[in-house]
Amino acid sequence: MITSRSMTLALTLLGTLAINSLKAEVSLLNVSYDPTRELYTEFNKAFAKHWKAQSGEDVKIATSHGGSGSQSRLIQDGSDADVATLALAYDIDAIHEKGSTGALDKPLIPKDWQSRLPHNSSPYTSTIVFLVRKGNPKNIKDWDDLTRDDVSVVTPNPKTGGGARWNFLAAWAYAKKKFAGDETQIRDFVGKVYRNALKNGLPAAARAGTIAFTERKLGDVSISWENEALLLKSKNGGEYEIVTPSVSILAEPPVTVIDANVDAKNTRKQATAYLEYLYSPEGQDIIGRNFYRPVDPSAKAKYAGQFKEIDLVTIADFGGWSKAQKTFFDDRGLFDQIIKGIKR
Repeated sequence: MITSRSMTLALTLLGTLAINSLKAEVSLLNVSYDPTRELYTEFNKAFAKHWKAQSGEDVKIATSHGGSGSQSRLIQDGSDADVATLALAYDIDAIHEKGSTGALDKPLIPKDWQSRLPHNSSPYTSTIVFLVRKGNPKNIKDWDDLTRDDVSVVTPNPKTGGGARWNFLAAWAYAKKKFAGDETQIRDFVGKVYRNALKNGLPAAARAGTIAFTERKLGDVSISWENEALLLKSKNGGEYEIVTPSVSILAEPPVTVIDANVDAKNTRKQATAYLEYLYSPEGQDIIGRNFYRPVDPSAKAKYAGQFKEIDLVTIADFGGWSKAQKTFFDDRGLFDQIIKGIKR
């Protein structure tokens, strides 16, 4: 016979089991930039398996993708992202400087966010290359060819996409070397590249640029992330070729926990482990398989064969991101001046 007391005990037990079940499942949101879609699809599965084995918790990871600048603003405006994995440090600095929460107007992340993980919180790097169609019909060899009147260029908008800012700075670095620092000639050279890019408009983000080049068949050459170009070539065999310019830039995409959000959601432990796992042997192997350049020496050596040696400048050559952003990409900066001065 079932008594009221036994029924109560049973309901209490069921309630306790339900609560424990809820506690055993955690959800994380990774707000990322465009070309990391494939990387985090694979990495999220690996981390969920790792975390389950280590902690007994089930973790579900959602990932949002878009232009790095736009994704940064999304977090600044209140996205409940647990982590940000963006294209450049400036976009995460902006989360500290412009994003705040609560009545005390407390920053979403601390100023020293970049010191919390190895390699300035960049678990992988990449660079900028050219993607051309099979046979390289316009015989693209270096940045000079992107200024020719008969060449149409695809590159995203630096005002919205982080990769696009790396593209711009890589072109500037080549011109600076070519013209021995003469800014008038550098601006003219970069202006010719963007004159040819405006023939196709400026896509909002890197993946949108890839789609414009591959699916909409716009342009003769796409200025692309190296990982994006290698991924596309691996999937489409002989349809595309990669041209490595003589000068490019070391792109260092950084990652961070969004402190205010993880503290509010009680997910700091899981979010921190998620980013730390990017530096693990398995994380670095996944990074290499997805055509990013690993930072771990063993993984770097394993995947060295898929990357070509390039003369790479760094963001330090531009005085760091704070200076580069103000000089080139803020309103009325050099990018705006160059675009305004292009005769269409």
